[in-house]
Amino acid sequence: MRYIKVKGLFLLLIVLVSEAGFAQKSQTDFNSLKTFGTMGKQQSVLKPNVEAELFSYSGKGSLTHMWFGGAFKGYGQTRIRIYVDGEAIPDIDMELLLGHGIGFNDESAPWGIARMGNTGGNSGIYNTYRIPFGKSIRVTAQLADGADTGQPFWWIIRGTENLPVEIAGVRLPDNARLKLYKLEKYAAKPFEEFSLCNVPGSGALYQVTMAAKGTPKIRDPKDSWMGLSYLESCIRAYMNGGKNPLFLSSGLEDYFLGTYYFQRGKYYTPVAGLTHFDASRLEFSAYRFHDEDPVFFQNGFRLTNRCGEELDGFKFWDPTDTEYTTYVWIYQW
Repeated sequence: MRYIKVKGLFLLLIVLVSEAGFAQKSQTDFNSLKTFGTMGKQQSVLKPNVEAELFSYSGKGSLTHMWFGGAFKGYGQTRIRIYVDGEAIPDIDMELLLGHGIGFNDESAPWGIARMGNTGGNSGIYNTYRIPFGKSIRVTAQLADGADTGQPFWWIIRGTENLPVEIAGVRLPDNARLKLYKLEKYAAKPFEEFSLCNVPGSGALYQVTMAAKGTPKIRDPKDSWMGLSYLESCIRAYMNGGKNPLFLSSGLEDYFLGTYYFQRGKYYTPVAGLTHFDASRLEFSAYRFHDEDPVFFQNGFRLTNRCGEELDGFKFWDPTDTEYTTYVWIYQW
């Protein structure tokens, strides 16, 4: 064997060999990306107290798309469950509308962003959440209590084998799994701080949905705005077991990128949106994504909200008892 002694040419050969190897690896990775999926067309599969299997698949990859259609009483409360890697109890168990950032059965449509939307009011709900799995995935649906039975239902479910998940350009570990933490109809007292989730280990916050409703009380008409002063809350994240929080907002409407108690009404952006707002009833629902605004943690994570706000001994106005339902989505590994 003869060695080329010219230094520059030797280095060039190394680069060419490396690039050839990289190209071969990239091609191999590309060839492993197998897209799979299913659909259901006008099927009367939904029943109360019984889960209907919409889709199941064995392998390793990520779900990339789900779409649901129907037009019947209780459609928005249809229960969608996603079983990952043979779970007996699913980590993702959601009401259809709340699972897509919509509270109070608000049928405003059409609206949509890359990650989710509602194109038909009481139908056409979609998402492109990346839901990774290592062995298998199974999706079921169940009719809500009191919903119309025997009604037609439509669905589309799709994914890709060996598709990685990224947050803000960072590839997540292969064992990362998307989990949903729910707080349902929690009645908070004025200035109470309460947890939306409290999880161990490492991970990244993905999405938060909140539906909240204050309690009206008799006020001087010029002070009626105080009924919404529960919106003064600063969202807090306690990272890695720390006692001092990372403040994620300067107010609750600020966290969802609103301002002045959502004075301009509903909006939908790729980062956050206001899906329902009724000032007279003191209620709102909104979503906030963190896929491009990452919140990573390595040793535990607790997310909290307050019913109103108190900072440095100053109480911000006069909130009332408020009822909250929250969905917090987190990738954990």
